[in-house]
Order: sequence, then structure tokens, then C-alpha cells
Amino acid sequence: MKSLYLIINFCSVIVPLAFSFHPKINFHKTWKAFFPANIIAALIFLIWDAVFTCKGVWGFNANYLSGIYVFNLPIEEILFFLCIPFACVFTFHCLNLFFKIEWKTKTENILCIIISLILLTTGIIFYKLLYTSFTFISTAILLMLLKFVFKIKWFGKLISIYPVLLIPFFIVNGILTGSGLPEPVVWYNNAENLGIRLFTIPVEDVFYGFELILLNIFLYEYLKNNITKNSQTQV
Repeated sequence: MKSLYLIINFCSVIVPLAFSFHPKINFHKTWKAFFPANIIAALIFLIWDAVFTCKGVWGFNANYLSGIYVFNLPIEEILFFLCIPFACVFTFHCLNLFFKIEWKTKTENILCIIISLILLTTGIIFYKLLYTSFTFISTAILLMLLKFVFKIKWFGKLISIYPVLLIPFFIVNGILTGSGLPEPVVWYNNAENLGIRLFTIPVEDVFYGFELILLNIFLYEYLKNNITKNSQTQV
């Protein structure tokens, strides 16, 4: 049981890692973009994670951990921010490669505004709930910033693909939050969230995960495009 969280991380990443070298996928050729992007995103979320852990918004069950900590976070939690984004960006890469997903810019803009306003309004209404307010408001701000300042072109693709990503999300987060276990691996303080659970998963986790993947993909695409431009310039 002490290795459960490590096993979950390993199972999440092993298949995407193996198929990264498939000649029709070649995700490994983009690792120069992925790993720097992931490190930046992971640092931001780990600071968030560490602060919320200190405040008791959530915590970790020592029965499922190796006992190795960096600051106040278990090593398994740190690896989570590498393994899960790797699997998700790999999936985004594959679906983008094999399926033509196109949205009209106007439709993307309208949907982005609607989602952002709903999240922002909910976050403000429930401002006393730390996990709810911070997650919803920060996701809304990031969405608006990326769509209308950085003018990302793949927002519609992510919206189309995210339901696919939610399938492994429910499996992984379900186990972490206690599905099929006598105790959860990660516990949540319901005084800091809406108290709405999707099975055992707080509803906020859906948007927390979306924000995590959104930031990883943005940094990944940005760095990948810069690397491509630089290589073309050198040629």
C-alpha cells in the first residue's frame, strides 16, 4: 500500500511514454518543448499545492506514500505533475495528429467568454471556499488571457479533446480520492470546496485538471513553435 501513489503515477505514464517513439507519432521529437514547458507549469502548481497543503485545503494519507517529502509535499505528488501532464499532452498531440478538429474563431471566442464568466461568477459567489474560489477564478483569468491576449488557436481542440482526457482522469482521481480503497490517498477539506462529488472526486478537480492541462499545452505549443521557427531560420 505504501507504493500505491507511485504505482498510479507509473501506470498513468508508461503507455504514453512507450508510444512516444512510434514512427507515426514521434512525440519524443517534441520533448525539447514539453519538458521545459512542464517544469514551468509544474513549479506554479506545486507552489499552489504546497500552500493549500499548509492551509489544510487538502492533504495526503501516509499509508499510501513512500515517506519521501520535498518541502511539505510527498515525492509522489511532485511526480503527479510530470506524469499526468505528459499523458495528457501526448493524447492532445495524437488526437491533433490523427483527427482534423477545427472550430470557427467566433464560436471559440463566445464559448471561452461563457465558460470564463460562469467560472468567475461562481468563484466570486463562493469566495469563502478557498479551493472553489481560487480554482474557478484563476481558470477564468487564464482562459481569457490565453484566448484574447496570446490568441491561442487550439482552444476548440482542447474543448473537444478534454472529455476524452476525463476518462483516465476519473480513473486516476477516483482511486486517489478513495474509490475502492478503505481510505483516500488524497483527502479534501469540504469546508473549502462546494461539497459536490463526482463519485469520490470534488467537482473542483475537473477545473483544476483543466487549468493544469491548459497551461501545459500553452507552454508546450509556444516553445514548440519557437523551436520550429528557429530551426527553419538556421536552415
